[in-house]
Amino acid sequence: MKHSRRKFLSDSGKIITGLGAASLVPAKSFSIFSGGSPNEKLVVGLIGCKGMGWSNLNQFLNVDNVECGALCDVDQNVLDERAAELEERTGKRAELYEDYRDLLENRDIDAVIIATPDHWHCLQTVHACQAGKDIFVEKPVAKDTAECEVMVDAARYHNRVVQVGQWQRSGQHWLDAIEYLQSGALGNIRVTKAWAYQGWMSSIPKQPDGDAPVGVNYDLWLGPAPERPFNPNRFHFNFRWYWDYAGGLMTDWGVHLVDIILFGMDVEAPNTVMATGGKYGYPDDAMETPDTLQAIYEFDDFSMIWEQAAGIDGGPYGRNHGVAFIGNNGTLVIDRGGWEVLSETETDEEGERRDIITGVATTRSDGEDLLNHVKNFIDCIKTREKPNCDIEIAGNTAIVCNLGNIAYRTGERLEWNHNRRRISNVARANRYLKTEYRDPWKFPEV
Repeated sequence: MKHSRRKFLSDSGKIITGLGAASLVPAKSFSIFSGGSPNEKLVVGLIGCKGMGWSNLNQFLNVDNVECGALCDVDQNVLDERAAELEERTGKRAELYEDYRDLLENRDIDAVIIATPDHWHCLQTVHACQAGKDIFVEKPVAKDTAECEVMVDAARYHNRVVQVGQWQRSGQHWLDAIEYLQSGALGNIRVTKAWAYQGWMSSIPKQPDGDAPVGVNYDLWLGPAPERPFNPNRFHFNFRWYWDYAGGLMTDWGVHLVDIILFGMDVEAPNTVMATGGKYGYPDDAMETPDTLQAIYEFDDFSMIWEQAAGIDGGPYGRNHGVAFIGNNGTLVIDRGGWEVLSETETDEEGERRDIITGVATTRSDGEDLLNHVKNFIDCIKTREKPNCDIEIAGNTAIVCNLGNIAYRTGERLEWNHNRRRISNVARANRYLKTEYRDPWKFPEV
């Protein structure tokens, strides 16, 4: 049955949504790490059932002793479809919810998967922490710096395990490549590159505003985002290309790939960033975010270049996405398919040119990155250790990618003070560091 919006546990005292809702009591302890039978289940709830939410859930269901107890979506059409698919796969009917806050009241739910549009990640993650749930939240973790910071604070204060869906952090070939990088075999790394050239992204024709589809709670879909008439271009997958809800390819793909550079180079944030780009591929379509963008980040002793292009696949090194670490001895190139080393050459004693690096075979992915990421999260629920892509790691990466968008939107070379989480040289740019929430939604406090 579908549950209607109910009042939170009103006697617990702490307001968390601005709608009169109070913080939730912790969910029951997961029996596998609390001494219960090994046959007992980890029960998860899914918030946002379309796209990656459904992909994530299916990987959870591939792990022993995991079941789905609840589904939540503001689109009744999606909710009914997924409920039927889940019942067909598992033989069990999940509890159905329109409002995620109702799902969080369900004490039978141990952990939640949050796969809603980006503008919802912060509120839902903080509220899930307050409800005592562990959380697997989709990337990017948030739209801005302030949201990233409060999400980290909430996870730490409530002692929650929060894994973010940047699943390269659990992929074996990514880890092997970074181990090779950090061996020093490439020599000094002077330039790093990350890119997403996405040929599948076609133009989005402009469409008129209209009524939301039957079964869609559009006001709840908007949540803290600005009030606007319904437009099909802004709904479901394409929300990514509108500043109200997300940050385009820079944050959609960038957090995956920039994260690998930060990981591999063992750095947190740049000193400066500048960016250029625009709607060069599809200048007259409905997308707000740029279809073409280059951002250059300056670190202490290397630079990082981000490139994106919608509608074409002609990325660097013949790959439509990837990361490159360019060193004095050679370049390591990696994508979701595998990694290889492209050697520089030198002149030997006989005057012949030869490769500096030899004997490094091309390595292919085993295709298990997302499943490994889910397993790592579940292991950490048991051990209470930080997962491979903890909220603090992913929050930091989201901040770095958001800086690329801010540089593009302001047209300025930005100087970043990471300790203060402020742009130090362009005061007006700091307005992008915290989003104003639409009433009655309030920015969460911990």
